[in-house]
Amino acid sequence: MGTHFRSGFWVLVVLACASLCWNGSVVADNRRPKNVQVAVRAKWSGTPLLLEAGELLAKERKDLFWRFIEVWLSAEKDDADSFTAKDCLKKIVKYGHSLLSESLASLFEFSLTLRSASPRLVLYRQLAEESLSSFPLTDESNPNNIGGGTSEINENMETKKLDPFLVGVNPKSPGGKCCWVDTGGSLFFDGAELLLWLRSPTESGSFQPPELFDFDHIHFGSSVSSPVTILYGALGTDCFREFHVILAEAAKEGKVKYVVRPVLPSGCETKIGHCGVVGTKDPLNLGGYGVELALKNMEYKAMDDSMIKKGVTLEDPRTEDLSQEVRGFIFSKILERKPELSSEIMAFRDYLLSSTISDTLDVWELKDLGHQTAQRIVHASDPLQSMQEINQNFPSVVSSLSRMKLNDSVKDEIIANQRMIPPGKSLMALNGAIINIDDIDLYLLMDMVHQELSLADQFSKLKIPQSTVQKLLATQPPPESNMFRIDFRSTHVHYLNDLEEDARYRRWRSNINEILMPVFPGQLRYIRKNLFHAVYVLDPASVCGLESIDMIISMYENNLPMRFGVILYSTTFIKMVEMSGGELQVSKAEDGQVEEDISNLIIRLFIYIKEDQGTQMAFQFLSNVNRLRTESEDSSGALEVHHVEGAFVETLLPKAKTPPQDILLKLQKEQNFKELSQESSIFVLKLGLSKLQCCLLMNGLVFDTNEDALINAMNDELPRIQEQVYYGHISSHTNVLEKFLSESGIQRYNPQIIADTKVKPRFISLASSVLGGESVLNDISYLHSPDTIDDLKPVTHLLAVDITSRKGMKLLREGIRYLIGGPKSSRLGVLFSVNPGPDSPSLLFVKVFEITASSYSHKKKVLNFLDQLCSFYASEYMLASSIAVEGTQAFIDKVCELADANGIPSKGYKSILSEFSVDEFRGHLNKVAQFLYRQLGLESGSNAVITNGRVMVAVDEGTILSHDLLLLESVEFKQRIKFILEIIEEVKWQDMDPDMLTSKFISDVIMFVSSAMATRDRSSESARFEILNAKYSAVLLNNGNSSIHIDAVVDPLSPSGQKLASLLRVLWKYIQPSMRIILNPLSSLVDIPLKNYYRYVVPTMDDFSSTDYTINGPKAFFANMPLSKTLTMNLDVPEPWLVEPVIAVHDLDNILLENLGDTRTLQAVFELEALLLTGHCSEKDHDPPRGLQLILGTKSTPHLVDTLVMANLGYWQMKVFPGVWYLQLAPGRSSELYLLKEGGVGSQDSPLSKRITINDLRGKLVHLEVVKKKGKEHENLLISSDDNHLQDGKKGNHDSWNSNLLKWASGFISGGEQLKKSESTSVGHGKGGRRGKTINIFSIASGHLYERFLKIMILSVLKNSNRPVKFWFIKNYLSPQFKDVIPHMAQEYGFEYELITYKWPTWLHKQKEKQRIIWAYKILFLDVIFPLSLEKVIFVDADQIVRADMGELYDMDIKGRPLAYTPFCDNNKDMDGYRFWRQGFWKDHLRGKPYHISALYVVDLVKFRETAAGDNLRVFYETLSKDPNSLSNLDQDLPNFAQHTVPIFSLPQEWLWCESWCGNATKSKAKTIDLCNNPMTKEPKLQGARRIVPEWQDLDFEARQFTAKVSGEVDPQEPVTPPKQSQDPITDSSPEEDDQESKSEL
Repeated sequence: MGTHFRSGFWVLVVLACASLCWNGSVVADNRRPKNVQVAVRAKWSGTPLLLEAGELLAKERKDLFWRFIEVWLSAEKDDADSFTAKDCLKKIVKYGHSLLSESLASLFEFSLTLRSASPRLVLYRQLAEESLSSFPLTDESNPNNIGGGTSEINENMETKKLDPFLVGVNPKSPGGKCCWVDTGGSLFFDGAELLLWLRSPTESGSFQPPELFDFDHIHFGSSVSSPVTILYGALGTDCFREFHVILAEAAKEGKVKYVVRPVLPSGCETKIGHCGVVGTKDPLNLGGYGVELALKNMEYKAMDDSMIKKGVTLEDPRTEDLSQEVRGFIFSKILERKPELSSEIMAFRDYLLSSTISDTLDVWELKDLGHQTAQRIVHASDPLQSMQEINQNFPSVVSSLSRMKLNDSVKDEIIANQRMIPPGKSLMALNGAIINIDDIDLYLLMDMVHQELSLADQFSKLKIPQSTVQKLLATQPPPESNMFRIDFRSTHVHYLNDLEEDARYRRWRSNINEILMPVFPGQLRYIRKNLFHAVYVLDPASVCGLESIDMIISMYENNLPMRFGVILYSTTFIKMVEMSGGELQVSKAEDGQVEEDISNLIIRLFIYIKEDQGTQMAFQFLSNVNRLRTESEDSSGALEVHHVEGAFVETLLPKAKTPPQDILLKLQKEQNFKELSQESSIFVLKLGLSKLQCCLLMNGLVFDTNEDALINAMNDELPRIQEQVYYGHISSHTNVLEKFLSESGIQRYNPQIIADTKVKPRFISLASSVLGGESVLNDISYLHSPDTIDDLKPVTHLLAVDITSRKGMKLLREGIRYLIGGPKSSRLGVLFSVNPGPDSPSLLFVKVFEITASSYSHKKKVLNFLDQLCSFYASEYMLASSIAVEGTQAFIDKVCELADANGIPSKGYKSILSEFSVDEFRGHLNKVAQFLYRQLGLESGSNAVITNGRVMVAVDEGTILSHDLLLLESVEFKQRIKFILEIIEEVKWQDMDPDMLTSKFISDVIMFVSSAMATRDRSSESARFEILNAKYSAVLLNNGNSSIHIDAVVDPLSPSGQKLASLLRVLWKYIQPSMRIILNPLSSLVDIPLKNYYRYVVPTMDDFSSTDYTINGPKAFFANMPLSKTLTMNLDVPEPWLVEPVIAVHDLDNILLENLGDTRTLQAVFELEALLLTGHCSEKDHDPPRGLQLILGTKSTPHLVDTLVMANLGYWQMKVFPGVWYLQLAPGRSSELYLLKEGGVGSQDSPLSKRITINDLRGKLVHLEVVKKKGKEHENLLISSDDNHLQDGKKGNHDSWNSNLLKWASGFISGGEQLKKSESTSVGHGKGGRRGKTINIFSIASGHLYERFLKIMILSVLKNSNRPVKFWFIKNYLSPQFKDVIPHMAQEYGFEYELITYKWPTWLHKQKEKQRIIWAYKILFLDVIFPLSLEKVIFVDADQIVRADMGELYDMDIKGRPLAYTPFCDNNKDMDGYRFWRQGFWKDHLRGKPYHISALYVVDLVKFRETAAGDNLRVFYETLSKDPNSLSNLDQDLPNFAQHTVPIFSLPQEWLWCESWCGNATKSKAKTIDLCNNPMTKEPKLQGARRIVPEWQDLDFEARQFTAKVSGEVDPQEPVTPPKQSQDPITDSSPEEDDQESKSEL
């Protein structure tokens, strides 16, 4: 039966083929399937793959870079057998694999094909260029040395170098040399010269040594303090081998600090082994982005009817994939069986392909489409591939999907899941941490995966079982708490009031639930309960202290529902205690001699009055002190003793039984009050609050003392209390303060430890350093608090101490005191970083310390011994530079004496110290110094504490006290260590010797694991994926051994589903994680969900040639696209990329493949034009500094680009390249008023610039904090020009800082692409005899038709004005052809132009559709897209024809409004039904104001920036755009909606005429004519243009003739037909076809 059926089936296929061929073989021939291919390449030239491999390994572990060099150098002779790029790749991967574990090796291979390390090499090129240019002699080299083949490349590079930003240019080889060594003082190109210098490398002392960065490769043998030598060169060249051998040897001998910066200068490609050259010859094609071809709406016909250009046909080498199913047929199988019918079968396939495209379906076919898709995916043999094929070719597969029979269990499960998660929502988590799907891209995902695999690798090397590794990686640390409350409960708090007890609050309600009642904004809730405790910590003799007292009393009298209190201290007394080294007993002994300071006097009197007369009177006394201070004649306002005594007398006089003067004298002798006042100060010192001068504790949270801070603090605390009341944790009987402070109270405040959210603590992984072969950590002997040596210690403090400094000694003693205090869960290790002289006593001290820690740490009194030893050493030997022999003996005797006194056997010391070898010991110390420098970045002489990987540097002696170590212990344990301890305690250790399982081993493991975990950067959000059912509608891929687990919820028929499908496939292919993917399609669709084809570009091994040394790079390939549908191409690139098309013969906005003629594949190449540097700028306790100007550049050219800060989130952005850049405040007003705040500190000597390193393809987000300079606190950054209404005042304004101080390079975000800087021509002679002030005109166009209109608009402007004109075009959507023609056009017609761009900020609601994005660019970024020196600009639509002098509009007074638009005209009565602004919502909203048209408008940029119009418009946009039904004409609706806030000046009607709305009566007066769309007739644009505007044909002919003349250099045969005779193919065509192109003016 089967045979009959099959032969019948064949007959059917053959008949179908035959009839098809017989009927229309000609048609079939013309309609061969067409393809589309897209590539994105980097702007910089290719980088060597071999050097990229070194960078990838260094990212894994610093020592692997050097091991790779050694492996490659020893195996270089095998290079001869690598004849192709693919062989070389395999060879590099093989050597890389030998250094990595299996899971990391496959990731290394993928990262190599992805070329993700290329930007690092571009950065080294910039540094190499700087190195060569600092010694200009080397540039005068003989060019004949350079290989002939590369001269062309170099010329090409030189032209590129005109772009001020492209520093990624490969330096030319200096004098034919390929390597050089830079010592800061000189460059060496020759090994012999270098060897000579190495004999006496001291001369560099007079020079600045080269600057090193944290990404630099420092040879692991180098000593920290030796002179720096940097080798610039490439592995694989002979000179690199020669220099490397010399320098590695010198580094091991301690002569130099040896650094390699890998660079292959241009011209050296011939001098490197075969594999070293792979990657340099080809442009660098990138992967990791998506391309969509969307089916386009053609409602208004908007295609250019010019002839399709032939251009260069870049035919694609690939053949079509015949294994893909087409309408149920797999043609590869059919062709195998019937090869003799191949042409007929292929014709049949082409016919099927061209007839399968669906962009509409009936409603009943759509109903279950999502569920049918889920079923098809789940039942496929390779579900991930199936999902990718469906959603990336959806228009071609939708009809077959909709006919599939649906299994009810799939539908039921999806609907059940959607009770817990919204339909269509996509989510993804990596090891439990949620990933933001909107921002994720391949590079970011690979970094995240690398981070997890790297941790898993480190943990397994620590012998931790795989199941525990998985558990560690999947556990979320507790949420980062910045809710640290200072536990200030003590008798030193003096409360002014008590809401629960005081009579004045008796009438308030006591029901705590009232706090949940809604109230008006700003209204307070009066509840008789102490919910808010505002305790001020202040010095009563300071101005801020006394002013705070007045504020407290005034708020108290105004019945603020808050309990007020104070803690008083004396700054002078605290300084005295600190000076005496923290010996708190000092005060009593020296009583008689110490003259009492004024603060202590006030505190004493305050305590007396409080005890004698009550708290109210005591506060009144403080208030009186302040009154007398301010009333005194002394203008300085300083407080003096007589003010205090006067206030005391005044306060007590009314009620005193004995004269207050007598009381004063009596109190002076009273010891009790003196002690109380000193204790109060010491309490503040212990809390760590004395550094803040004045502060407010709101229920223990620290705030400033001003009134705003108090109200903000109360508002911050309110929701927390409401939440606790709501859940019943706080009732009417709860003591709120006790509850909060016992739950999250800490004993001390240290802002360095309790991280402010802006300054992240620094963590380093101690595990990776141990695995990298650093033995230093394994050699440490730890000290413990008494009797706890055998306990498990989850917290490890490592002190890095330089004992030759007082700071270091202080830190060491504080560490010992901390242990004496008896912490149960921590231990202390000491790393001595000392750089001693030859006979220095410090060496002996260190040796004694180490002997004690390793041999006697179990002794009871060992800590006392060490404390006494430190004290003895500090007083006797600290400052001695050398020590005589007898001195050495005396030191040893003293040590033995102290040891005996503390019950430690002194024999051990005697024998070891007498045989002590200084040199050997110095080698050991050198190793420690190297470890501190390389792993922790600590220079020699630094003092720091490393607590389980958290590094805290001691800035001064008081930075880290024993209390701070206690605070560090509790904070770190709570936040990062506790959950790790719980997991490690449960481990069943396998294959381990039981004797090894000591408490020290487990403490080490916890230290290593917690430090490694702290370095990982991941989201703290998680979701409970396990509650979703996964039986019928989920894809489960299990790999029990993998350290990576992916949870995902995906809507396969959504744009995010298209990207995720590809990313999940990449992960599965290279990483094999376990995956649980729940499909979550929308349940009832009303329209086709995906109207596009999509490809995500991922590199593969096949990109590397197997015939020669080229790399073709990954490309997006769309096979068999629909011929008769109009497609539009969009790129879905990672957020930080700015890309633009550089090769595109065809209109990428309107791709119609049937017009391709003989070409089978449409090609487009885009270029990564720049990366994005974005950031948020803040000023503490203020709004973001709106209008602050920032500049970015290199050290030699500090100003390459500039930008200004928006009020919205303080956001700013700039264009950058890989390299090292410096960001600073712009000269002028910004740097006059502000300073950059570095690391949370802003002082007059703050750094002027912030260094920013760009070394990957992921851009950067920078948080900047600025602070106003002293004395400038009340000045405004933006000076308003409202005051100058007179004409000359106006002129003065335009010469103000906005224009004069800021006549900056017009480089703004646009880089430097202007044809010519135009400051000189702003007034005076322009090109071609044009005179007067420059008119600035801005426009935007996309697609060849609109570019054709744009050229006509340009000509019409120029023909009607004699003034200089500068055009500004948004470059995002311009075609390469337009960008080629416009420079010639500017030259010919005498105008200037500049291309500008601004990347859509991530926080602003995104538009999906290209047309709406274009509209948004017209209005949303006007304040930031132009250079700051530009004062006014006119927007003119591309399809407009200008008939008047635009200078008239440019000079018009728009009455101080930021914007001027023309209202819609209303004389064409036929259109009344379409005037939506006359009714409903718009009529009510406009309140009589006109609705304006957005085709032409004037922007006064000075006013626009001053009034924050841009920020206001973005706020309106953000609010309105979330509703898909609002802002249907975005660029027009938005300014009209906002005109009550951002006022619009209405221009006279004649400035904009369009036929649809205005009628013919007013046409003769029109100054500009716009080709508005007509919603009634839907007439195509071209047809309307020819009919409406008489001069249009001539202008069009002129523009096209000029374009043909320019492009004729490429293709002289192109015919140019005068448009008057041209046939108009569009006139006949039906206007019903679809397009969204330009509803803007509707």
